[in-house]
Amino acid sequence: MSPPARSRNEPASDAPPPSAAAGRRTVGLIGIGLVGTALAERLLAAGFEVVGYDIDAARVDALTALGGTAAIGANDVADRCERVLLALVDPVVTQDVIEDAAMHLKSGAVVIDTGTGDPLRTEMMARRLLARGIELVDAPLSGSSEQIRRGEGIAMVGGSAAAVAACADLWPVLAARHVHVGASGAGQRAKLATNLILGLNRAALAEGLAFAEAQGLDPAAFVELVRITPAYSRAVDIKGARMLERAYEPESRIAQHRKDVALMLSTGEAAKLDLPLTRAHAALLDAAITAGDGQADNAAIVEVWRRDRANRTRND
Repeated sequence: MSPPARSRNEPASDAPPPSAAAGRRTVGLIGIGLVGTALAERLLAAGFEVVGYDIDAARVDALTALGGTAAIGANDVADRCERVLLALVDPVVTQDVIEDAAMHLKSGAVVIDTGTGDPLRTEMMARRLLARGIELVDAPLSGSSEQIRRGEGIAMVGGSAAAVAACADLWPVLAARHVHVGASGAGQRAKLATNLILGLNRAALAEGLAFAEAQGLDPAAFVELVRITPAYSRAVDIKGARMLERAYEPESRIAQHRKDVALMLSTGEAAKLDLPLTRAHAALLDAAITAGDGQADNAAIVEVWRRDRANRTRND
């Protein structure tokens, strides 16, 4: 998901302002990458008008090809929509976009941040927006872009009850379930905690598979065996075949998860909690990125073990 430009001085669109009724069926979207595209497809299929922007013009063109409406910038989206979805991978860019868009959003608007971000930063932004009569709902989505496209994602929602209720028609489109876990920032805290477990499950599967391969076991048969043992997790279903086939076209990226792991470590540090397994996971992700796999699917983490074994074998 490419971060949109900050676009401080974007001119307003020439399009006429929507009616109040039409406005409820118009949703803004800033960030049209893997997740943003999946969300756009679902919203359009559900009958919403999607007004979108991304710094990558090709992605805006792709949105219009789907039936969406191109905006000329992030602030244009804010001018035209009373509910705006953010699907960005960088919390700093997210903050920049929100702060710029705040000058264009009308009182009563709701911003829904679907990305994984910093809980403290989210709380700060929510306070600033609320002072202008704007609600921020953090609703990070659990699941790969393909799971989100199929409507299988889970939204972990932080924000006021009124803001969450104002988006009641959106939640069934965005996710299979939405769980309101607390005030602004709570959704991000829940997402980091669940992503911590998810990432370690993937890493454990990768290490177990590499171990089985090194022992001469049939890899595909081993993965099927794991499915019927207590070692099973959904990582087996979602990433097992990809690890076997070395099919790493991204549904979610290693570099993106490394960003999430950095947030886990800093949030844990702020809470005086050491995360030794997460620190080890960070080192594995760093090794994958150094080897050139940063933009590959998270299943490519298994190649860290495969490369290491190949290097050890050559050196014997």
